[in-house]
Amino acid sequence: MKLASLKHGRDGKLVVVSDDLAWYADAGHIAPTLQEALDDWDRVLPDLQVLATDVRNSAIPLERFHEHDAASPLPRAYQWADGSAYVNHVALVRQARNAEMPDSFWHDPLMYQGGSDGFLGPRDPIPLSDESWGCDLEAEVVVVTGDVALGASRDEGLAAVRLVGLTNDVSLRNLIPAELAKNFGFFQSKPASAFSPVFVTPDALGDWWRDGKLHRKVMVDLNGEPFGRADAGEDMTFDFGTLIAHAAKTRRLGAGTIVGSGTVSNRDADGGPGKPIADGGVGYSCLAEVRTVETIAGGKPVTEFLKHGDTVRIWAEDDRHHSIFGAIEQVVGG
Repeated sequence: MKLASLKHGRDGKLVVVSDDLAWYADAGHIAPTLQEALDDWDRVLPDLQVLATDVRNSAIPLERFHEHDAASPLPRAYQWADGSAYVNHVALVRQARNAEMPDSFWHDPLMYQGGSDGFLGPRDPIPLSDESWGCDLEAEVVVVTGDVALGASRDEGLAAVRLVGLTNDVSLRNLIPAELAKNFGFFQSKPASAFSPVFVTPDALGDWWRDGKLHRKVMVDLNGEPFGRADAGEDMTFDFGTLIAHAAKTRRLGAGTIVGSGTVSNRDADGGPGKPIADGGVGYSCLAEVRTVETIAGGKPVTEFLKHGDTVRIWAEDDRHHSIFGAIEQVVGG
């Protein structure tokens, strides 16, 4: 089942979308918003599934689904917790600045709490007041949870996953060092994120969702050119069950919590840093990583951060090259 929120007020209007992302049916008679559906998931899920079957069989009147009319499925959320599950990415960034990699990073996930009071729509521009801030894209996988108990286990965390999607977790790289130097975490360097037009229930992903991971390539184009084709199921040190359990160690998580994977990152086949697509590699899911690889290889980065007018496109495909979640497609500097 695929769910989306059409732009409407602060919290959108919940709709059920066809598998091919071409049509939708209003779900307002079941739950007016996705958050309300998540709050009462066990009760509304059967009705949503019936509606999804009707959409699949064209058994009811349908409307055309246009991704540019969609807000992020949760236009705002009670919690947005982003991990860093691809430790390869962390190791590369630290290597570039000659920082030691603590052994704890391999068994204790990194996680920060992002701003969740307002997300960008999947086709909304990325606001950027100053190019010197070093604007970067970050293509990630996300899950949305139901209620998660304090101290939940990995398996309990996985059982709480309601939906799966993608995000562009925008970072302002040149603001990060000064913030981290205060030993109090990110704030100004992490502006609003955007999410894929639809979120999908794990059962609808079939074998692509297993072991708490999405086993599909996360596709990234930059200014119309292939930039990243990393496989989200590879090199993921911490699966989503582990990330959710980590977040729930000292607090309960409310229904509608979004948990991110961190930047999807693959090592090269020889175990070294990933290569650009043009050189036969799978590319990258953020600019910081390619700049890191350039620094390791040549002593300094060559690739620039995003500029006004640049375009970013993030999506994932099924075996027939059809979009699974729809596309995040944003212009910088709107």
